[in-house]
Amino acid sequence: MKLKTMLFTVALAILIPTFGFATEPQAVDLTSSFRNAGVEGVERLQVYAVGGIVIIRGRTEDMENAAEASRVATSLGYTRVANLVQLTSAPDDAAIARAAERALSRHRSLDGCHLQVDSQHGVVRIAGTVHNELQKQVAVELLKNIDGVRAVKTELTR
Repeated sequence: MKLKTMLFTVALAILIPTFGFATEPQAVDLTSSFRNAGVEGVERLQVYAVGGIVIIRGRTEDMENAAEASRVATSLGYTRVANLVQLTSAPDDAAIARAAERALSRHRSLDGCHLQVDSQHGVVRIAGTVHNELQKQVAVELLKNIDGVRAVKTELTR
């Protein structure tokens, strides 16, 4: 009986390493290589090689910019490419400005502040006066959460 137990233990010790444990492939950041190779016009570009597959992410308004990212991957020698770049439409600056004004006017903590907003290509600029730093932070966070806003630039004073 002891011999069977010992053989079983030895067999287990041999078999467990052969089954192995799945290790996750390491992700290699290639974003700077793609930017240096001329990929432009893709916002939030992120490029990673994972398990032999190049994954390209970002957003662009021009389908040609997304296609260029795939061409760069091919020119760098990658054959398996997942181009997940999202095509977006141009931001509606008038709608963004209206939504920004509504959001700012509804928030009670901004009562008494004098704020002006405008939007150009999805970049919202907020100017005016606030009473404290917290109000400035609240205003910026409100604007960042509006659909279509790509960035917020502040010109707020106390």
